[in-house]
Amino acid sequence: MIEPDKLLAPEMDKEEYLPDDCMKNISVDNLIFAMEDGKLKVLLAKYKQGIATNKWGLIGHWVKLDEDLETAAYRVVTQATGVKNFHLDQLAAFGKVNRYPLRRIVTVVYYSLVRMEEVNIVQGENTLEVAWFDVKTLPELIFDHNEIVDSCLSHLKYKVRHEPIGFSLLPEKFTLLQLQEIYEAILDVKLDKPNFRRKIQKMNLLINCKEKQKDVAHRAATLYRFDINVYEKLKDFGFNFEY
Repeated sequence: MIEPDKLLAPEMDKEEYLPDDCMKNISVDNLIFAMEDGKLKVLLAKYKQGIATNKWGLIGHWVKLDEDLETAAYRVVTQATGVKNFHLDQLAAFGKVNRYPLRRIVTVVYYSLVRMEEVNIVQGENTLEVAWFDVKTLPELIFDHNEIVDSCLSHLKYKVRHEPIGFSLLPEKFTLLQLQEIYEAILDVKLDKPNFRRKIQKMNLLINCKEKQKDVAHRAATLYRFDINVYEKLKDFGFNFEY
């Protein structure tokens, strides 16, 4: 696991800082997503070294010589957030010749879905700031990172309609409104509440916890959890969520 002060955008250093135990032209970048106040947010870092100084970018690192790509991505997400159990998937490789101004670097991009309440952000010495941003109001990012975010959001729209990945953003017990907010945030649409609930309940995916929300200012809603057996089947065989 990398030390906090070594956490950095892999392409950021003008002086070409390259750890001896890492590959020289391959990095992993990570889109770390979480839900907060009904909005889909991504974790970004503002860096303070090299050509990325004072600019926002995705969180990543070099791939070590003795680790595979997924292990590298998992390592970076865990180091940045403190979360150890999360959905992780590969998006794509980005390798345009001029994507990084100083030399040729190919980055393999992963996205992860974490629960906001489990996050404990670690800010390393190479960062000025680490913060969550609404995916709809992102700043200008370094290199091709805006393009990477756009690609991932398009990918998520497809995935959430065919696999139950959105549940990875929910607490163990959740309301139907929280679930609907995830679909609305990822699909970027406003869904009809009764119609959404009928579609979800037809999947037989939810178990009523026979509990209500506590300590809320509004009328307490019923809490649900997902049926792990049905969830695993949907992961294997998929479904079609039309809206």
